[in-house]
Amino acid sequence: MNFLKKFNIIPKNIEYYNIAFTHTSYSYENNLSYNYERLEFLGDAVLELVITDYLYNNMNALEGEMTKLRASYVCENALYEYAKEIELSTFIKVGHGEKMSGGQNKKTIMADVFEALIGAIYLDLGYVKAKHFIDSVVLPHIQNNENNDFLRDYKSELQELVQTNKKSVTYEVVGESGPAHNKTFEVIAMVEGIVFGKAKAKSKKEAEQMAAKVALEKQVNN
Repeated sequence: MNFLKKFNIIPKNIEYYNIAFTHTSYSYENNLSYNYERLEFLGDAVLELVITDYLYNNMNALEGEMTKLRASYVCENALYEYAKEIELSTFIKVGHGEKMSGGQNKKTIMADVFEALIGAIYLDLGYVKAKHFIDSVVLPHIQNNENNDFLRDYKSELQELVQTNKKSVTYEVVGESGPAHNKTFEVIAMVEGIVFGKAKAKSKKEAEQMAAKVALEKQVNN
């Protein structure tokens, strides 16, 4: 994990980082009692706090605008891009079946591990070090005012569109396929009970985003 040195991170307890890179499939196959999910939960909260603090202190914007902007920089697509930038896939441990399907490079897993790594840094070295890591990796994207497609929050955009007619969007999982460690979810986006978009992805969250994207594209093309 020498890549951490460029962020001035020298682990005190390497076990936190080993856990952060351990997927459930690897844990199951090797009879381990841990995986990265708890650290992911913690890292998600730390990441949101750091980004919220930055936006609050550096933007003269309304709550809704800041909420939307924060969501775009902590969404799965964004986390995946951050993980790719620092080449986290090299360190991710997955089970044999997951590895055969390219699990180390899957968007959902890489995004989760990025948050788990933040959680590990926080537990090992404290908030200041975790903040420094986030400042180094995430803030440049915000400061450069990037507007890449991976930062778009399609669900929020669709909700804003239908709200003009006082309607709301709901999402429903209509299908699941694949083994437990490598599921694919099919989700539909509905407005007032009418299906406007359908998509498949490796996580429910991503499938919802893609279904919203399909719905938005239909609205534009109609």
